[in-house]
Amino acid sequence: MTIDWLAFTPGAALIGGALIGLAAAFLALTIGRVAGISGILGNVLPGAPAGKPGAGGERGWRIAFLLGLVAAPGLAVLSAVPIPPVESPVDWPWLVVAGLLVGVGTRIGSGCTSGHGVCGLARGSLRSLVATLTFMGFGVLTVWILNHLLQVPA
Repeated sequence: MTIDWLAFTPGAALIGGALIGLAAAFLALTIGRVAGISGILGNVLPGAPAGKPGAGGERGWRIAFLLGLVAAPGLAVLSAVPIPPVESPVDWPWLVVAGLLVGVGTRIGSGCTSGHGVCGLARGSLRSLVATLTFMGFGVLTVWILNHLLQVPA
């Protein structure tokens, strides 16, 4: 593994991480909710279980949160912040399959990397620690298999 030191932007990464942490803290402190994207999205989609968070008055903030996620890159472009082009070494069907597998995994794991990794770890949740170690471990294993066993070009 090599790092492209000319493209490495620790300042931007630090600012981005701080903004994610501030947004998660703001959501927790203001309305007492976890900024887990899969839970926020899952409770907005049609067929969300009745009585779950997302029903009734909580739908509005969830939609606003998701719209903010979608609008952020557009605002960055308008502010003249350079955005790198999106490139993928795999075809769209593989990305769709991967996305569906992530969605199934977040349902099985009762949360996603943002819910467990950012918010759960900050609360000292043992369940979130196990979930995050599982996410990261399987991510590392997947990259190793793709690069060394299947030799998929990056």
